[in-house]
Amino acid sequence: MNILGISAFYHDSAAALIRDGNIIAAAQEERFTRIKHDSEFPFNAVEYCLKEANISPANLDIVVFYDKPLLKFERILQTYLAFAPKGISSFYHSVPLWLREKLWTKAEIAEVLEGFEGEILFTEHHQSHAASAFYPSPFQEAAILTIDGVGEWATSSYGYGKDNKITLIKELRFPHSVGLLYSAFTYFTGFKVNSGEYKLMGLAPYGEPKYVDLILKELVDIKEDGSISLNLKYFNYPVGLTMTNNAFNELFEGKPRKSESPVTQKDMDLARSIQDVTEIIMLNMARYIKKETSMDYLVLAGGVALNCVGNGVILRERIFKDLWIQPAAGDAGGALGAALAVWYEYLDNPRKASIEEDMQMGSFLGPAFSDDEIETWLKENKYPYRKFTRDEIIEKVADLLGNEKVIGFFQGRMEFGPRALGSRSIIGDARSRQMQKVLNLKIKFRESFRPFAPSVLEEYIGDYFEIDRPSPYMLLVAFVNENLRVEMTEKEKKLFGIDKLNVPRSSIPAITHVDYSARIQSVSRKTNPFYYDLINSFKDKTGCAVIINTSFNVRGEPIVHSPKDAYTCFMRTEMDYLVMENFLLDKTQQPVFKEEFDWRERIKLD
Repeated sequence: MNILGISAFYHDSAAALIRDGNIIAAAQEERFTRIKHDSEFPFNAVEYCLKEANISPANLDIVVFYDKPLLKFERILQTYLAFAPKGISSFYHSVPLWLREKLWTKAEIAEVLEGFEGEILFTEHHQSHAASAFYPSPFQEAAILTIDGVGEWATSSYGYGKDNKITLIKELRFPHSVGLLYSAFTYFTGFKVNSGEYKLMGLAPYGEPKYVDLILKELVDIKEDGSISLNLKYFNYPVGLTMTNNAFNELFEGKPRKSESPVTQKDMDLARSIQDVTEIIMLNMARYIKKETSMDYLVLAGGVALNCVGNGVILRERIFKDLWIQPAAGDAGGALGAALAVWYEYLDNPRKASIEEDMQMGSFLGPAFSDDEIETWLKENKYPYRKFTRDEIIEKVADLLGNEKVIGFFQGRMEFGPRALGSRSIIGDARSRQMQKVLNLKIKFRESFRPFAPSVLEEYIGDYFEIDRPSPYMLLVAFVNENLRVEMTEKEKKLFGIDKLNVPRSSIPAITHVDYSARIQSVSRKTNPFYYDLINSFKDKTGCAVIINTSFNVRGEPIVHSPKDAYTCFMRTEMDYLVMENFLLDKTQQPVFKEEFDWRERIKLD
């Protein structure tokens, strides 16, 4: 049985296909259209999923959409009525789009999937999040926590999964939302809502928690049952086109930072403060859920579950024996969750989990390109390259990394979710003191404060970081082991804000954030043998089992999908080499690269 899941029309649209309960394919639409966070109907992602499964629409049994548009539209109308006449301009802006497009999802699915004659179903938004968290997890039973901005009415929910059933016990409802609270500060500090939240998280360690008490006093009331209540007098998002209002400006003594203007110490302090508050809320929710469900394990999804610092705090508190977080925790993962919910709940199929391994397949669920496809493309475009055997290219690239070269690494199936996990990655030497600055300014063209993640061989994770289990999806933050840290001078200890950036913190400084933390990806040979063998070869040559891993893209663009995308990104930046499967391209040997437009203009849209 073939089930296609679809998410669309808010942000990060995607498609996922499962066959008899097994995940066959999943991908975000942005990777194909090259429009970051593309929210349009995922025509290309659907086409890819069908191609990967070697079927046509006629072979689909069920198509399922990840939320209920009518219920969401009801929430929007009721909100506007509750706040009227405020928000009339926003009403005129959003309602025509609903009447023209979003309410007709079923008709659009039928039109796109010509030849499809099966059922079209709809799950609720947080049901799809819960299903994406529980069903691929390695747990036969687990507590479930979903946290995001808003679905139909729910903004968070908790419950539990057991065998093939999910029971959601309670939900937090709009306009009270952890995700929207965090996004309000994302907006106020000058970053783009629904894409800049991770920047705020990365900025937080540079600041001091000066505003925590003010936030807890004026903005949010944290309840004993894990829920929150927001003081709506400070927020504009229920009916406006901005997240915050003048009352918020007065509370924090200033207007929102303009995009691209310098980040101030105040912005850093605000980032630290809302991050601390979010961690308090997440911990409170986790403790309450443990009390109510008595489950040993916890699974998470929803956009806030991408807050890997908060996830790390929950793990360190030992509230549960272990966590599992959906790698595509945001709306994209809703496509997968919706399909799995139909297979297990609607069709009542049995489920057998293994504590040894999840069902996400490393989240390598997107397109791959063969050596023949890549070589044909290179020859057609007359780009110089060298072809190696797999063993040869591993040795060559390990040597290049040891010489502090920056390498675009393109191999295997593309990752599903926002993290590059070694298939569409830019990699470098974690021991280099200059690598963070080089990658940020010359490769990614992004803010200098942004940290980079380590990829570490799974069996060596405890040698480098204060964590005792794998972290395959880069969704947990842990601290660098004390024996690897560099003691700061008295002068260095007195530095504030961005001045902390250039102080080496450990023997792997390029991936050590200013608070000695790192967002860890552990690498297993089972899920990504090429990437594992490369890092292992680097370890044999240098004694270090850690390298830098950042997503293969520049600021303002999605992660690369195809050889063309990879080459274009390679040539736009100061990367030294590009690896595409068994092919190596040297930047110094490439012809002059010309484009018809100034792609840097896209940076301003990020």
